[in-house]
Amino acid sequence: MTTAQPLDVQPTPLALLLLGREADPRSERGVECPGDLPSPSDPDLVARARAAKEKLGDRVFVLGHHYQRDEVIQFADVTGDSFKLARDAAARPEAEYIVFCGVHFMAESADILTTDAQAVVLPDLAAGCSMADMATAEQVAECWDVLTEAGVADQVVPVSYMNSSADIKAFTGKHGGTICTSSNAKRALEWAFEQGEKILFLPDQHLGRNTAVRDMGMTLEDCVLYNPHKPNGGLTAEQLRNARMILWRGHCSVHGRFSVESVEDVRARVPGVNVLVHPECKHEVVAAADYVGSTEYIIKALEAAPRGSKWAIGTELNLVRRLANRFASEDKEIVFLDKTVCFCSTMNRIDLPHLVWTLESLADGKLVNRIEVDPETEKYAKLALERMLALP
Repeated sequence: MTTAQPLDVQPTPLALLLLGREADPRSERGVECPGDLPSPSDPDLVARARAAKEKLGDRVFVLGHHYQRDEVIQFADVTGDSFKLARDAAARPEAEYIVFCGVHFMAESADILTTDAQAVVLPDLAAGCSMADMATAEQVAECWDVLTEAGVADQVVPVSYMNSSADIKAFTGKHGGTICTSSNAKRALEWAFEQGEKILFLPDQHLGRNTAVRDMGMTLEDCVLYNPHKPNGGLTAEQLRNARMILWRGHCSVHGRFSVESVEDVRARVPGVNVLVHPECKHEVVAAADYVGSTEYIIKALEAAPRGSKWAIGTELNLVRRLANRFASEDKEIVFLDKTVCFCSTMNRIDLPHLVWTLESLADGKLVNRIEVDPETEKYAKLALERMLALP
């Protein structure tokens, strides 16, 4: 038996934002929690969280995203990726409170899929998602106007990544499109091409490009990049008419950090290593990797990996560290693909003090930080989600 080895990562000034305690105005809503948070140094935090959760009993159901820190994950009733957790919440109609330890768009999806009698709670309202925030409803409406003026809107089917706001999901539903996850993106694109000739893929350009080119045999020339900060998206009408994939200029701030140099470096440092990355990584990184897949795919690949195998993982560091510890007893060497820290800073805003404050507030009968999607938005967002659920 061996013990997990350090993942050999060094913090940078831009990394982690001090474990999520500093604000990033580009990706966070900057909402303060009412009341006083417990001190992070309080030695009784774990006991307080456990006591509040026990007091609430079956009235509360705690969801923990894979990228959460261990101090939070230990209190999760289920763990998973964003869509799995939203479905798990919907499968627990007896739970009065759904505490979603994730980010804002995930809690919105849970609210859409749960009943009106349930309250979805986000422990820190400032836990946003930089990718989801890269596409606003106003920007997407303007994009549709550009497509209309180019004479192609009637040929376009929107496909939006799960990592998008409820407003974007609703736009997708209204315009005959569907939602996708990183694990079913190919099926979603195949369905969309049965409905129309072109796809507007929101908001992650890398997942859209990698799915189209790597999984569906298209070329990079079939794809154009729509930049919402440029007139007409920075594209001509001819480019829009010739394109099959219209990719939104958005990306994940975590997965976008990985580079081909990261892949080359880890191959030099760890002979015989298998490089496994998430499809939110850049196209050239995906092309240089040995394996590509969603968070759930990554976990299952490591579960099935032979003893003594070596792996470099290109995804969020909390998950990589947890997997390294989990599989150390099987002599599986698991390292982080990059040498610098790459946490999701907004996901890390959900820490133990915020969770304790949330659970104790609910136990005292105070509903805090409820996430509610308005009925009109929910109607069309749910329609888009149901189209995804109906995919073969």
